[in-house]
Amino acid sequence: MHAASWNIRPIEAGDDAAMASIIRTVMPEFGACGSGFAINDPEVDWMSRAYAQPRSAYFVLERGGVVVGGGGMAPLEGGDADTCELRKMYFLAEARGLGAGSAMMARCLEAARAAGFRRCYLETLAGMDAAMKLYERSGFRRIPGPMGATGHGGCNTFYLLAL
Repeated sequence: MHAASWNIRPIEAGDDAAMASIIRTVMPEFGACGSGFAINDPEVDWMSRAYAQPRSAYFVLERGGVVVGGGGMAPLEGGDADTCELRKMYFLAEARGLGAGSAMMARCLEAARAAGFRRCYLETLAGMDAAMKLYERSGFRRIPGPMGATGHGGCNTFYLLAL
């Protein structure tokens, strides 16, 4: 699988249903359902609108013209003006292991720097090992506890990257 077979682009309104379906497919794979997880965030159904806000961006991964994943960044809720959060990066199983995760991460961090952020925070779940390897390869360092007020009490693993 080579890079030419997939494409990353900004989300459009027409992608909302596909992204909602991907999020609702991937999260339960890792036990990330129920209260305290992003699967229940209202924005799941209207990602294009949620990430049209200032200093926010969301990108989709397309393969053969079909949306198979996504990832984005936005200001950290309850955080300071210098800190953004990497948000809702989910790929269907068929889109994993292609190098697209690293490319998506680079695109999100580029958007974060362009928006003037100095730090990027993320929270995840123990057991999402491939994701955690990607975060660590990308320079994220594990921190002892949560930052901001994301409302995702179900997450138990936290990372921070200096941009």
